[in-house]
Amino acid sequence: MATVDGSTEVTTSQEKVPKQKHCDDGGGKYVLKCPKGTRDYDPFQMAIREDMFTKIKACFNRHGAVAINTPVFELKETLMGKYGEDSKLIYDLADQGGELLSLRYDLTVPFARYVAMNKVKQIKRYHIDRVYRRDQPVMTKGRYREFYQCDFDIAGEYDPMIPDAECVRIVAEILSDLKLDNFVIKVNHRKILDGMFEACGVEPAKFRTISSAVDKLDKLPWEDVKNEMVKEKGLSESVADQIGHYVKKHGGKELVDELSVDTKLMAVENAKRGLEDMKLLLHYCEFFGVLNKVQFDLSLARGLDYYTGVICEAILKGGTNDHQIEVPAVGSVAGGGRYDELVGMFDAKGRQVPCVGVSVGVERLFSILEAQARADESSVRTVETQVLVASGQKNFLEDRMAVCAKLWDAKIKAELFYKKQPKLLNQFQYCEGQRVPFIVILGEEEKKNGGVKIKDVAGRQEDFVKMEDLVSELQRRLSNLKEKPSESQKVPSSIEEKSS
Repeated sequence: MATVDGSTEVTTSQEKVPKQKHCDDGGGKYVLKCPKGTRDYDPFQMAIREDMFTKIKACFNRHGAVAINTPVFELKETLMGKYGEDSKLIYDLADQGGELLSLRYDLTVPFARYVAMNKVKQIKRYHIDRVYRRDQPVMTKGRYREFYQCDFDIAGEYDPMIPDAECVRIVAEILSDLKLDNFVIKVNHRKILDGMFEACGVEPAKFRTISSAVDKLDKLPWEDVKNEMVKEKGLSESVADQIGHYVKKHGGKELVDELSVDTKLMAVENAKRGLEDMKLLLHYCEFFGVLNKVQFDLSLARGLDYYTGVICEAILKGGTNDHQIEVPAVGSVAGGGRYDELVGMFDAKGRQVPCVGVSVGVERLFSILEAQARADESSVRTVETQVLVASGQKNFLEDRMAVCAKLWDAKIKAELFYKKQPKLLNQFQYCEGQRVPFIVILGEEEKKNGGVKIKDVAGRQEDFVKMEDLVSELQRRLSNLKEKPSESQKVPSSIEEKSS
């Protein structure tokens, strides 16, 4: 990749592991590398990531959300006891003088703390930032110790299932906007799970630990999960077999109807209320245009302790998408649910603020988008420069600087080479390599006539323009370059339109 001084910049691939360099800081040698579970991103990768974040943020804004920010670390007591078995993955920080601190594990618990601390009654917020988990990283699968989450949450008292259905719609919109159309959004309900466990004979004290075992069914066969329930969790085989009868079921409205006449389930109040919610959720998803992407799946559990109602998880199925692009099956790329009691854990008077939200797993999405971009690197621009101010003659550095300043004042994205007398060929090659659409060329003849030349890089046409008309002419040309959104870029009134 060429740079503005005509030199060469090396572009690395995600698959290439940087060579480890041994350095000496005077106190001994050490290996120069990224910490385990973290990584750098080069300009090509950052261009892909920024585009991805822009599309996700646009979706959040489209739904009326506001942005907030919270510290990257919290009081340890804020985080502990909220994540079940995953609490062991929290990064603890060294005592810095009286406060025990930990790096945030997700963006949800800090949000609940924010709502309680600021006595917020209603808010629709998004937050895009880094989180940290002391997990065993698998870099090739997008599993890191430092990674980004993109969260959307609705806090406040509302009529049942309306915010929950909108969260499902948002996940569907984001995946469609990223042209990752072959997905399914699995939904379940904590009350249905708990009711199912109760109906099968599980002790209430074991609900969460058995739920954690069920949550592994997307990675392990039923027999392995059953063995964990029986040998590690202490369930009898007969109880585990009853659970197995239910967790293998998935479907849509017809599954709700089937379970609603199951006398064993209907004898449990939790299951009855959960199925009423699920029926309403699927009804609203139909009117939000995403029902064909939703699957009611009794094996979906999600291991976090703070969920109290609807839970959801988006799965990329892989294959060729609607845009004829091959997409690998990478599993879960988004998830979330309802957590009505989390805020109350932080409120001195136990004031509850019901919440529901979703989190997009951008690292897995990025690994797919990068692989697609590598197949056609011309589809990615690492710079947004619109104009290069150039000259191939002597003594034009100050003139180039003055023209750049004029363009910057007009908010036009412009660059110049950092050499007094750069070669004109190098400047042309830079524009072609970076797909800079226009070059403003300064020279003796143009200066004598009170203007400059504008070169269209793609069409190779050059036109003389008076200096006083330069800004308006470039603005006109740049305006003509703006593409009208294609049908695939428009947000459909229904996600179903993309599947029909």
